[in-house]
Amino acid sequence: MSKVRIYTLAKDLGVDNSRMLAMLDDLGVQYKSVSSTLEEDIVDTIKGLVAEGGGQDTPSEASAAEPTSEAQPAPTQASAAAAAESAPVAVAERPSKPSQSSQQDDVAASKPDLPKSDLPTRAPVVTIMGHVDHGKTSLLDYIRKTKVAAKEAGGITQHVGAFEAQTSKGKIVFIDTPGHEAFTTIRARGANVADIAIIVVAADDSIMPQTREAVAHAQAAGIPLIVAINKVDLPQADIERVKTDLTQVNLVPEEYGGETVTVPVSAKTGQGVEDLLEYISLTAELEDLRADPNGEFSGVIIESKVDKQAGVLATVMVQEGTLHVGDFLVVGENYGKIKAMMGSDGERIKEAGPSTPVQVLGFSENPVSGDKVQSAGNEHQAREVIAARAQQRRDDEEQSKRRKMTLEEMMGPLSEVRTVNLILRADTQGSLEALQGILARKESDDVKLNVMLSGIGAPTEGDVLLASTAEATILCFSVVPSGGVKKAAEQKSVDLKTFRIIYELIDEVDRLIKGNVEPVFEEKYLGRAEVRMVIRHPKTGNIAGSYITDGSFKRNAKAKVTRNKQTVYEGTVLGLKRFKDDVREVQTGYECGINLDWDDVMEGDIIEASEMVEVPQ
Repeated sequence: MSKVRIYTLAKDLGVDNSRMLAMLDDLGVQYKSVSSTLEEDIVDTIKGLVAEGGGQDTPSEASAAEPTSEAQPAPTQASAAAAAESAPVAVAERPSKPSQSSQQDDVAASKPDLPKSDLPTRAPVVTIMGHVDHGKTSLLDYIRKTKVAAKEAGGITQHVGAFEAQTSKGKIVFIDTPGHEAFTTIRARGANVADIAIIVVAADDSIMPQTREAVAHAQAAGIPLIVAINKVDLPQADIERVKTDLTQVNLVPEEYGGETVTVPVSAKTGQGVEDLLEYISLTAELEDLRADPNGEFSGVIIESKVDKQAGVLATVMVQEGTLHVGDFLVVGENYGKIKAMMGSDGERIKEAGPSTPVQVLGFSENPVSGDKVQSAGNEHQAREVIAARAQQRRDDEEQSKRRKMTLEEMMGPLSEVRTVNLILRADTQGSLEALQGILARKESDDVKLNVMLSGIGAPTEGDVLLASTAEATILCFSVVPSGGVKKAAEQKSVDLKTFRIIYELIDEVDRLIKGNVEPVFEEKYLGRAEVRMVIRHPKTGNIAGSYITDGSFKRNAKAKVTRNKQTVYEGTVLGLKRFKDDVREVQTGYECGINLDWDDVMEGDIIEASEMVEVPQ
């Protein structure tokens, strides 16, 4: 008997994937994901457990646990309870999405939050990215033609920026946007609209520059990746070469002991497309994607356009709640009332639940892709929200002019490993590899250097967009960015630096690392002084006329006063005087006046000075 994949065994035995993973955990079996393979003895053990009833689902449980991503617009309490029962036992952790704007509270009164396990599941939202001519559009077209209902006008889906595909595992929503830059533009505005990214790589071409960029953009978003190896029907296709090359972009296929799922497909013949859709559904099941269709509405603008007859048409991806015709929507500092909604199949609809893309008619101005959408109770409330946002924007602009960043804002939360994101551009592959080798040796326990993207040639505006979203620094070696790229970097406040000497680039990296390491200070002894007389001064208070017996004293140093071997004061040296002159430092063997922020100094007191110095790391 050959090896069996986990999800195939679960399907054959009628067991939910999450319960299957829980059984493997109980047995101490190690695996990467549900697509990992099991040995024959493990398979026999699992079958025995299921036969004994240890992991057997009842028919009703099996139907409830069947992975489905289709969220109903308005589920009943019974369906919500069924969805809660089907909640996976073992769920993969996922990076948290950007928090909703605090202005959402202005739009509608908040409702009590249900536990996540009690919410119904929703369809996964998928984006497809990759290098030009590797078959992204062809793959989308094949899925659209084979998995979208045939009732659409002329057999072609109306272009609303996204479409829904019906599969045996439920609904999957594909974002039909042009490439990774559009995806990152949306994310740069704080909206993580996609749940899963498909990276398309041609089997006859392997990893290319735009492939690296697509991987960097998807990894920056913190969402699961699935690699679709396209064009496997071609005679020159080399799947193993692609899998080997994936390790260059930190994607190790499962067959090589990694966690990256790779699926051979052909957008021309349809080979492997069903497997790809099944992997998407399995990933969505483990991600445990849920949303409350009865909660407060929130969504994201996918795209917008102006139609000569209809006016402004905006595509909205519903993320939470349910959208109805007649609702008032607030986007940025604009609002509109929904006059009509059209689904991805071209049909008019009255309402749309979570993970549903809809084209909305009702805005007077074009909303910007990536802007968040919230609902308002009526037009008066929408106007109030817009006025509040406009005022908040003006206040923020005024405050930003004089605001100073805190240490935590500059360096991130303390007492944790910090990451310095970098984008490298060099003139040759040899220079690039040399830089990467040097940077790999610069990492420490406190700081990790994350080279998000590296390539040959001058940086592009796409690099600037990625850097602004991921808060990265662009370092160029022996290449000069164009004027347009420099201007874009200035507009987005991105650090773009060019070097001709490699040591200067390394010094810059050292400065970045130092800025991300929590400094360690220690107290350093400076000197000791004996108070021989106290001078009364009407403005500055009492001044200790002292003699420096050891070391030296500095202005603003820490001071400790002891009297009869007891510490009576700890503070700061506010000033030092030699005769009538203010001085910065006084050495051993000299007399001086020491001004402390304390007036109870007495003759015979001993003053010790020290300072805090940073310890080299």
